[in-house]
Amino acid sequence: MADPRGFITTPREVAVRRPVEERIRDWNEVYPGGAGKALLPIISQQAGRCMDCGIPFCHSGCPLGNLIPEWNDLVWRDDWDEAIERLHATNNFPEFTGRLCPAPCETACVVGINRDAVTIKNVEVSIIDKAWDLNNVKPEPPEWLTGKTVAVIGSGPAGLAVAQQLTRAGHTVAVYERDDKAGGLLRYGIPEFKMEKVQVDRRLDQMQREGTVFRTGIRVGETLTGSQLRDRYDAVVLAIGSTVRRDLPIPGRQFGGIHQAMDFLPQANRIAVGETVEDQILATGKDVVIIGGGDTGADCLGTSIRQGARSITQLEIMPEPSEVRPETQPWPTYPMIYRVSSAHEEGGDRVYSINTEEFLGDDEGNVSALRVVEVEMVNGKFQEIAGSGRDIPAQLVLLAMGFTGPEQDGLVAQLGVDLDERGNIVRGRTYESSVEGVFVAGDAGRGQSLIVWALAEGRACAAGVDAYLTGSTNLPAPIPPHARPVVV
Repeated sequence: MADPRGFITTPREVAVRRPVEERIRDWNEVYPGGAGKALLPIISQQAGRCMDCGIPFCHSGCPLGNLIPEWNDLVWRDDWDEAIERLHATNNFPEFTGRLCPAPCETACVVGINRDAVTIKNVEVSIIDKAWDLNNVKPEPPEWLTGKTVAVIGSGPAGLAVAQQLTRAGHTVAVYERDDKAGGLLRYGIPEFKMEKVQVDRRLDQMQREGTVFRTGIRVGETLTGSQLRDRYDAVVLAIGSTVRRDLPIPGRQFGGIHQAMDFLPQANRIAVGETVEDQILATGKDVVIIGGGDTGADCLGTSIRQGARSITQLEIMPEPSEVRPETQPWPTYPMIYRVSSAHEEGGDRVYSINTEEFLGDDEGNVSALRVVEVEMVNGKFQEIAGSGRDIPAQLVLLAMGFTGPEQDGLVAQLGVDLDERGNIVRGRTYESSVEGVFVAGDAGRGQSLIVWALAEGRACAAGVDAYLTGSTNLPAPIPPHARPVVV
């Protein structure tokens, strides 16, 4: 193990973010020099807090099964070369999870039972960022090709994980993406201040050097049909995500200025990297209301602050969580507690137990306010609190209420795959759908979930595809397809 008394003698420290007044003036990552460098001066001591438990519950907290005690010990010993080998053994893209994952591994940490948990997420991102600096992340092309071909539809985290695993196994893999650049949610849904796109671009470069082919700007299901895919490829993987946006069909929804978060964020991401967007949705000088209290809502908050919004209010229908772990969510489960993201540090108001009843508009047909009411939970249902109604000014409303499943028209309908009662694509233990040779990975089958689950499913689905194509597989399959996600 690392320092035998580290968890007793060393207090938990996390990476320090740049000052708010500095970082809201640019789109760079909120950590000085990037997330991986921010903790380097004390990373050895923080890794040394790991107890190397006989039963490491952090493994069960992480869907990828990351070998956390092993690479904590290696970092403490300053063996960075071996640390990245152990990290890459279970995680294709730790720079993504190290920045974006809510770290269920930390809430399962044994040290966290009665002390502050080990800073697992910070150690992880430090390992991979240092590996890039030391040129220890190299292409791993296969030694031989199997002659089998695979089409992966979607280039988000699940699609990239599937593609890299299958390419390294010797299959010829083509990744199809409808946007003009690959990366999916990682590129167009995650703001630069959370993860700069150099992290995505250099992984795509690595994958191309390994042999993966990316075909962007192709709307599969339109320019390329499902039957054409089946004819061209030996296997097809649907990694199309959960992209049907939850709407709010209440009176006044037709007013201008009410937009889905995933219309607003991609435009801002393009502008942040120097691209041009016509008729951009802007928060500049406006009262902004964000409906939805999750990560997407926080991303809208940080983006609106950087665009110069006059005021920002984030609404959540659920009550404000406790700052301590509830008794009903004991260790090592992931607790629903009050958390503060980098965007929440920067400004805006968070309002809980509130429901929007109506959008109000001005004479020009644009939204001017929201009529809201406070609610409480009674017998499992939200009940209005009498006399609590009020109006909140807004010239821009962003709907960040999550997603309800994959798009069912087009490719999904053409392939004829079965759907479950929630609208997700049904798959078996090998991630194969009801249609032979068609597999499913990530949110399209699981439902809206975490990036770490997408990567884990991508790796496991690749094992299923490899076994289907060759009769057996040596690829790891970290999780069963019907394990339910951590809800965050």
